Amino acid sequence: MADPPRILVVDDEQSYRDALSVALQREGFVVDTAADGAEAIARFDATRPALVLLDVMLPQMSGVDVCRELRTRSQVPIIMVTAKNAEIDAVVGLEVGADDYVTKPFRLRELVARVRAALRRSPTNGSDSPAVEVIEVGDVHLDAARHEVAVRGELVPLPLKEFELLEILLLNAGRVLTRDVLIDRVWGPNYYGDTKTLDVHVKRLRAKIEPDPAHPARLVTVRGVGYRYEKP
Repeated sequence: MADPPRILVVDDEQSYRDALSVALQREGFVVDTAADGAEAIARFDATRPALVLLDVMLPQMSGVDVCRELRTRSQVPIIMVTAKNAEIDAVVGLEVGADDYVTKPFRLRELVARVRAALRRSPTNGSDSPAVEVIEVGDVHLDAARHEVAVRGELVPLPLKEFELLEILLLNAGRVLTRDVLIDRVWGPNYYGDTKTLDVHVKRLRAKIEPDPAHPARLVTVRGVGYRYEKP
C-alpha cells in the first residue's frame, strides 16, 4: 500500500495552520507546516512533500517568492492561498509556476478537491494509471479519459490543443488565467512562438462552445490579463 501524500502547509497564522492540519489529516494526508518563507523552503528540502499549500502573504519573504524558489528545485504541485483582496497576487503566483489558487475563506471540500486534482495531474504522484477526470460546467461536459467534449448534449470534436485549453479553463471556471499561464500549461514552458496562437485557439473554441461566438459569454476576455471561463 502506498504511503499517504504529504502536504506542506505554509501560513504565518498558527490558528490557520492548526485547523488545516487537522482537517487534511482527517482526509488521509500527512501534514507538515511552516510559518514563513525560509522555514517553508527548509521544510520542503527536508520532507519533499507531494504538494504545497502556500499562503501569498508571508512575513519577510512573500509566497510568490517562495513559489519561484521552489520551482527552481521541483515541479511539485503548488496551490496558492490568498485573501479576496489579494487575488491578483495569486495570479502572479500562477505566472511564476503555481498550479492553482484558492481564495479565503474557502470551503474545505473545495480545497480538498483541488488538492486531489493537483495530485492526480502531477507527474510525480507515483500512479501507474492516468486519472479519470470528468468536468462539467453548465452544459459543457469534458471527459479527459475519453478525450470527448459535449456541448448541450452533442459531441464536439476538438484538436488536442483546443481540448487542453478548454480543460484548464473549465478546471478554473470563474477565475482569471493569464495569457502566460495558459501558454505555459498548454504549449509548455519552452514555447517561444507567436502568442497570437493562444488568441486563435480561443477564437476557435468560442465558435464551438458559445451560443453566440460574436458576443462570448462563457470564454471571456479579461483585458490586459488573460481569459476567464464564466460559471453559469
